[in-house]
Amino acid sequence: MKNVEKLLESLYLIDGYDLNMKERTGTYVLTEQELTIIDTSASPSVPYIMDGIKELGYSPNDIKYIIVTHIHLDHAGGAGLLLQQCPNAKVVVHPKGKRHLADPSKLIAGAKVVYGDKFKQLFDPIIPIPEEKLLTMNNEDILTIGEECSLTFYDTPGHANHHFSIYHPKLNGMFTGDTTGIFYQDLFKEGLEFYLPSTTPSNFDPVKMKQSIRFYRSKNLNYIFFGHYGMSRNPEEVYRQVTTWIDPFVDVAMSAYEQEISVNEMINLTTEGLLDLISRYLDKLTIPKNHKIYQILKLDSEVCAMGLIDYVSKMKK
Repeated sequence: MKNVEKLLESLYLIDGYDLNMKERTGTYVLTEQELTIIDTSASPSVPYIMDGIKELGYSPNDIKYIIVTHIHLDHAGGAGLLLQQCPNAKVVVHPKGKRHLADPSKLIAGAKVVYGDKFKQLFDPIIPIPEEKLLTMNNEDILTIGEECSLTFYDTPGHANHHFSIYHPKLNGMFTGDTTGIFYQDLFKEGLEFYLPSTTPSNFDPVKMKQSIRFYRSKNLNYIFFGHYGMSRNPEEVYRQVTTWIDPFVDVAMSAYEQEISVNEMINLTTEGLLDLISRYLDKLTIPKNHKIYQILKLDSEVCAMGLIDYVSKMKK
């Protein structure tokens, strides 16, 4: 199965088939002197990553850096398993995420709350990473991976506190993980650019997310590289859409919270509210109700609702 796409010079994207979905979560490969990958998805994606590396003519021994934008399992869950096959690699992580990769017990517990009995199928195994294999990058730290390629790391909270973004100067592009939300490829292939914020539990902060997006805008980027999924050549449209959705998302959760119902009922009500909000928008763009995008949107809305209710609950205390 061919699952590697060339995006730009020395930059490739491997489809990890996260959640058994095509173009759900991607792994970027930077074919510089120090072979570097960004985000691993969960452990079931590792065989796809290995196949992609071989398809590009490399061996696991060639990988020097495995960078994770943040430690959520759909971005970093496979890092430990992948590292076992890459003896010369180090895992690069935000300082606030390091301890959770060394001891992933809290990550596992949190994911089990969100995904329940689907956890094992979606994420197992989650392998602890030895301390000596972990490398942290603070705000504005630089990692040189080639004579003409030095990556700069920027602290970009909003989706998560343990989130950094990686600036690629040769391409003038930013690997933004989830801070710029989700890029829906199914609709893009039909001629519609559609981006939504990702407000998953448990560190969503709308103020910080907007601040991070303002920072991206200040960089005058040519490209945004999403965790979900692929590359946008239109950063201004990304910023506009994601920023536009943030407050309405929070408003939906606030309305549910004020009903004085159980947390599960709040989450369900928020999910319904998000889907209604999004579907009314897509109706205006003549996207039919039976479009397959709605299967993905239902999943995303459920997870976003958890993060939104978590945020509103903390804010109201």
